Amino acid sequence: MSADFTAAEMMAVAAARLLPDGAVCFVGIGLPGTAANLARITHAPALVLIYESGPIGAKPGVLPLSIGDGELSLTADTVVPTPEIFRYWLQGGRIDIGFLGAAQIDRFANINTTVIGDYRRPKVRLPGAGGAPEIAAMAGRTLITLRHARRAFVERLDFVTTVGFLEGGDARRRLGLPGAGPTHVVTDLCILEPDPDTKELVVTSIHPGVSRERICEATGWPVRFAPAPAITAPPTAEELEALRDLERRTARAHGDNGGGNA
Repeated sequence: MSADFTAAEMMAVAAARLLPDGAVCFVGIGLPGTAANLARITHAPALVLIYESGPIGAKPGVLPLSIGDGELSLTADTVVPTPEIFRYWLQGGRIDIGFLGAAQIDRFANINTTVIGDYRRPKVRLPGAGGAPEIAAMAGRTLITLRHARRAFVERLDFVTTVGFLEGGDARRRLGLPGAGPTHVVTDLCILEPDPDTKELVVTSIHPGVSRERICEATGWPVRFAPAPAITAPPTAEELEALRDLERRTARAHGDNGGGNA
């Protein structure tokens, strides 16, 4: 039986569980980094974490502030130039999982990390693409994690930064993208997966204590549910302690600027 947990902790744990031991994971900073490192210190000790800046096999003791955080290089098995990460590892088909965050996502798992509002006169200018378009195109499969809110789950993206399934159906295949695309979107309310045929995101697992109505209210389109959605298993006491210990260590190392998100 697990102790009380927050929605953010449920999201981190649910995402971490999707990372198998021994996989090679191209991971971003923020929510993906929290989940990936939680997986590494719990059920997947052989998970290989690769970061855009060049660390391979990073084992940070605290969550990094950015891809340039020295903790990544100091704890990595090796560090290579960024072009090698993309050309040899990613384009060479050596990345099993790309793990991304997003500011906005649509029903076909296309994501926006560029601007909120009109591109020429944006309300908010976001960090940008980074390596996300290439990761989503070339990785064996992609995981996405973000908080579930109507402003994030939108009918139409303000800007398409990274392709999921375009307009759905076989559009991704017709574009010639080799990766399988997004297989799971993990939020603080539920887990969504693409319909096998239409590629529209469908709720397949609902987190404990969350209602269908709440998910619908937080989604900017008429979201679909699987015929019998699962109830996500709550975090175990061991998962919670590992996550909270990681967050405590990060807070001590970085103070208010820490990289934790759970």
